[in-house]
Amino acid sequence: MRGRRGARQIPGQDAANPVVKRKFAATRPNQLWLTDITEHRTDEGKIYLCAIKDVYSNRIVGYSIDSRMKASLAVAAARNVIGQRTIDGTILHSDRGSQFRSNAFLRPEVDLA
Repeated sequence: MRGRRGARQIPGQDAANPVVKRKFAATRPNQLWLTDITEHRTDEGKIYLCAIKDVYSNRIVGYSIDSRMKASLAVAAARNVIGQRTIDGTILHSDRGSQFRSNAFLRPEVDLA
């Protein structure tokens, strides 16, 4: 098999990666949050959980559950935590999943308010 030279796909840059630099430690609450989506199988079908974890306390501070893995799942989890905590200077680190790179998730002044 022959491949085209120089035709490698370069994945999008993770927005928080330059800030976090793979040092997942925090010295105060609400300094660094981690988020991801997991799939769980049930007798009635799949459900998806998006959780946000505070690195300082090692606790889940916000979450949402839905039957579909869409950007609205991540937005709902962010809304859940933003309504309960002070977020000035908080870094939210995620993978490069499409839900976390969507316009709805990246523009909180429009969709999270």
